[in-house]
Amino acid sequence: MKIGFIGTGVMGTGMIANLLKAGNEVQVYNRTKMHAQKVLELGAKWCDTPALAMQNCEVVMSIVGYPKDVEQIYFGKDGLLSAAVPGQYLIDMTTSRPALDQKIAAAAPAGVHILDAPVSGGDLGAKNGTLTIMVGGQKADCEYLTPLFKQIGQDVNWFGPAGSGQHAKMANQIMIAGTMTGMCEMLAYAKAAGLDLATVIKTVGGGAAANWSLDNYAPRILKNDFTPGFFAKHFLKDLRIALDEAARMNLELPATKEAARLYEILVDEKQLGNDGTQALIKLWWN
Repeated sequence: MKIGFIGTGVMGTGMIANLLKAGNEVQVYNRTKMHAQKVLELGAKWCDTPALAMQNCEVVMSIVGYPKDVEQIYFGKDGLLSAAVPGQYLIDMTTSRPALDQKIAAAAPAGVHILDAPVSGGDLGAKNGTLTIMVGGQKADCEYLTPLFKQIGQDVNWFGPAGSGQHAKMANQIMIAGTMTGMCEMLAYAKAAGLDLATVIKTVGGGAAANWSLDNYAPRILKNDFTPGFFAKHFLKDLRIALDEAARMNLELPATKEAARLYEILVDEKQLGNDGTQALIKLWWN
């Protein structure tokens, strides 16, 4: 299959690599060409605009940083909607605002299939092709694309019309907010008590407190490895979207609000937004 792909960051790079490995032809666009070098070396073809990247492609995937970036690549000059033709599938895999994906679906030319399909699993999930994919849009479109999704992920679930995939991702991020703050406070407590942290992580991970954040990020923390599997600044963006959506539904999420406050300190005050989410431990440790 010929695929257009917009966004060659941490997540996009792993996903593109797996699409190429599966035998697809992939043409890419990224705001900074230098950041696409790795996938170009793997065999992807460079295009100078989003519109060019989607030419002659049945499927176009995008995974960029912020809702404003999604808005630009879909509605901006040389954007995807300006060049979309009937029969194409446009899949926004960025974690973004549900209303924006609804806006994209409403603005799409007749015959163009629009899906929102944010992912979970971090850099390792993207690299290993084990992402969880949460889909909004037409169910038939999701079913048609599931074999393609399975080339980059292991779990694909359809949740409803446009924007529903984003709502599912917000639920995911709300859960992660709890596991990240819990993991950091657990490590801070164990260290203050003079416990061996590696043994604590192994012990806690073998019981009822086991979770993905503990398995994947606690070992990195012990190695002082704060490289981003997922940027702290992007996680803060997600938490703000989740809280906005909750407010719109008259729903109070006090634990998520506290997690957002802590990440605001990390990102806005300490200017560590380019670290991985595990850098939250720096609020307790020097």
